[in-house]
Amino acid sequence: MHPLPLRLSALATRLFGLDLVNGSLANAADAIVAMADGLTPMTIQFINAHCVNALHRDAGYRAALARADYLLPDGSGMAIAARLAGEPMGENLNGTDLFPELCRRAAQGGQSIFLPGGKPGIADAAATRMMDAYPGLRFAGARDGYWSAAEEDRVIAEINASGAAIVMVGLGVPLQEKWIARVRSRLAAPVVMGVGGLFDYYSGAVQRAPLAIRKLGCEWAWRLLLEPRRLFVRYVLGNPLFLMAAAAYAWQARGHAAALSARLKRGFDLAAVLGALMMFMPLFALIALAIKLEDGGPVFFRQTRIGQRGLPFRMWKFRSMVPDAEARLATLVAQSERDGTCFKMRRDPRVTRVGALLRRLSLDELPQLFNVLSGEMSLVGPRPGLPREVLALKPDQRERLAGQPGLTCTWQVSGRAEIPFEQQVRLDIEYLRTRSLLKDIALILRTVPAVLTARGAY
Repeated sequence: MHPLPLRLSALATRLFGLDLVNGSLANAADAIVAMADGLTPMTIQFINAHCVNALHRDAGYRAALARADYLLPDGSGMAIAARLAGEPMGENLNGTDLFPELCRRAAQGGQSIFLPGGKPGIADAAATRMMDAYPGLRFAGARDGYWSAAEEDRVIAEINASGAAIVMVGLGVPLQEKWIARVRSRLAAPVVMGVGGLFDYYSGAVQRAPLAIRKLGCEWAWRLLLEPRRLFVRYVLGNPLFLMAAAAYAWQARGHAAALSARLKRGFDLAAVLGALMMFMPLFALIALAIKLEDGGPVFFRQTRIGQRGLPFRMWKFRSMVPDAEARLATLVAQSERDGTCFKMRRDPRVTRVGALLRRLSLDELPQLFNVLSGEMSLVGPRPGLPREVLALKPDQRERLAGQPGLTCTWQVSGRAEIPFEQQVRLDIEYLRTRSLLKDIALILRTVPAVLTARGAY
């Protein structure tokens, strides 16, 4: 009975936006051979430091990796990156160590292997040596990797006619991954893998590093010593680049980047709010006097809103409606001019004359500076919803509650009430996924002309 195939949901290490199999060499070999007996096409690729460097600059390579079913961690660089990021990492599942394990199990299970790739004669020599090492092992075929575009159909037909259960493509990164992704639907083999320069080692063309050096994680240094000209850029320049990328990823994965961003955002909020309060205090007094003189009611209006992580808070506004506005709402709901959850009317009869002016210029929102000062809100963020609006959110819309609510946001500078509620939610979620201090400053600057033109303000 064959073991179950690897399950990324249970055995995954997340690095550089990729899900890497977290397991042992023996289990990986067992699972791959089990897949070779199946009917479901499986694509397996390896990820090492060089691959990480390549995926950052090659969109086609990234797309090819995204189409793979399993990604195996290859080399000490991935172990270093996992330790830095605080992620669990199983054994080093590099192809050079995995190949003999696969051959041993394939010989026992009767699965045949095809080796396309490498220089002329190299794949054949590797196949011959492995068949000598593992009696009963069958290679369905082997050929070099130097075929033209015009010959591609013939190569694919040759591989399929061989009946191979496992195809190990050795064209090098990222060519092999792109080729596999492009022709995978035409390859009949249950398992297709990209294995780089694997055939060179098992053909005897390239000597592998001694075991002691491999255990130290320095096989790359041995390879550089053997082929300094070809591998200088990959290792001497590439390794420092990879370590910088690993450190940057770890900084983000451990939450340091998010924490620093939050501190910068809070510092900017406090500095801006304190300055604004000093500037607007005379205006506060004039607005308060106008509200009081109109109907003698309270100056401020406080309302329960839902903030970050669904926590309720009391949001402040200058009162722009009659004192019993909430009681009158039930009689007006049917006249809402916005589809969906939010109630909006262009000529809401509850709005006072002073309130209409305040709303037009968004001056009724100024007391929310105190909410920002207390940390309940930020200058920029999704507008805080009413409890009934939050309860009506769909599961995929609840990401809107992942950040602090704000005085202004993307949709407020793009049309305010004219933008449908569903689109408002999408814009809020997009902001939370891409927020930065520079983006906040840009939205604050865009708020000024949006307020002056009063588009969508009612």
